[in-house]
Amino acid sequence: MFERVSQTVEKRLSRAASALLSGLLIIAIVLGNSRPADALPLPSVKVRALPAFARKYGMPCSACHLAWPMLSAFGQAFKDNGYQLGNDRDAPIYQQPAYWPVTFRITPIWHRESQNRTLVDGPAGPNTAEGKVTTDGFDWSGLDFHTGGTLAKNFSFYVLPSSDNTGAFHFESVWARLDNLFGSSWFNIKMGKFELDNLLSEKRILTLTSVAGTYTNYHFQPLVSPGNPANPGAVAESYTFGIGDNQVGVEVMGHSKDDRTRYSASLLSSNDGQPGLPTNRGYGGYFTASQAFQVGSLGLQRVGGFAYLGQAPTYFQFTQGGVGVPGTGIGNKSFYRLGLIGQWYIKKVDVTTMYFHGWDNAFLGSNTPATAPLPVGAQAPTWNGGLFETHYTVSPQLILINRYELVRMSRQVFATNPGNFGNDDVLTVGFRYYPFISSRAGFAFHNEYAIIRQRGASPVNGLDLTTSSLLFGFDFAF
Repeated sequence: MFERVSQTVEKRLSRAASALLSGLLIIAIVLGNSRPADALPLPSVKVRALPAFARKYGMPCSACHLAWPMLSAFGQAFKDNGYQLGNDRDAPIYQQPAYWPVTFRITPIWHRESQNRTLVDGPAGPNTAEGKVTTDGFDWSGLDFHTGGTLAKNFSFYVLPSSDNTGAFHFESVWARLDNLFGSSWFNIKMGKFELDNLLSEKRILTLTSVAGTYTNYHFQPLVSPGNPANPGAVAESYTFGIGDNQVGVEVMGHSKDDRTRYSASLLSSNDGQPGLPTNRGYGGYFTASQAFQVGSLGLQRVGGFAYLGQAPTYFQFTQGGVGVPGTGIGNKSFYRLGLIGQWYIKKVDVTTMYFHGWDNAFLGSNTPATAPLPVGAQAPTWNGGLFETHYTVSPQLILINRYELVRMSRQVFATNPGNFGNDDVLTVGFRYYPFISSRAGFAFHNEYAIIRQRGASPVNGLDLTTSSLLFGFDFAF
């Protein structure tokens, strides 16, 4: 935990918000010991799922999910097999005409957001000062519209139009897959826009706040200081990439019949999942492998590794009015991300551990076009990260969540920067209560608090930037 986190949390939470969270926790624990009379019998595995596939196969959603939307080992195998069980129900032709494989998901919420040093106007003019900004109130998330399944035996698809909370839609996922080619589970080909084959899935994350709704390590890029000791405010690298972002390309994936051995290899456009080739014509590669093994009555454990090797442009070949012409990004420079991951199960507790390592070329790190000389002292930034996430299933209807992430710079973009410049610490706690079990719909009462501290990241004075988010809401899908 980062130093004196308890004092920081106390300062960030008002007495009213703290009392509210405590009250909600007590209510959820009390409710967790009861079950509506019309609910189905509680399953032996934990909680429930997006309902589209449960409706198709007539199974409880808990067959595929430890806690909606997090997958169980069976759910991972079902996904790896192209959303197929290997029976007559797989092909749409055998389904009732009324069956439509869709799920809508949205989350009305109350949330409180606070940042200690936000860029504001000051006596010296616009954007010259920092101020603490705190907001709270009722809101709602965007809408996810999931549809997926099989077009025929061994032909799978998934389409996810997703909107922000203003109703502006984009395509989060659009892909089709050829399953079990040559009669082998070791050879499956997917093409389109899809989530990378991450054992720790950001798209099935159990946390929803603005701070912890994504994994920090998946999206971290080093900060760049303008280099003025009197005004060391941080700026970001100019290129954008995230392992948690859905990417566009082709993936070859395979697994053993029992799904304990898995591999994948992807060739991806270097545009971070954006449509229309907005920057360049480069490519990246993503590779994963993992092995699962049973440990007595504790459950199925899994260990794996991943690597992303990519390139990003440093300038545009052509401009229009000073703005780069889409698709003409050139001067590519390399970057990579590597990691090791373990998923451990101990009775009612599941633990995920991850080690993460990143490297960026010095031109990318310093935001320098490849046609220009590197600034004096510029070097390739490197960093290491870690994640420790636990879930404790109190009952099939109540799960407690805890996560700690850290990022530590091992080499700065400029040697003159402080050694801890840009380091991140993220702490998240919360719980989800599921009041019923159904193959028709999903519902969770979600409660969460998350806080992140970024060393030297404030925009004017180069001090530590601390952002916190408190949220509770109704997360539902139908």
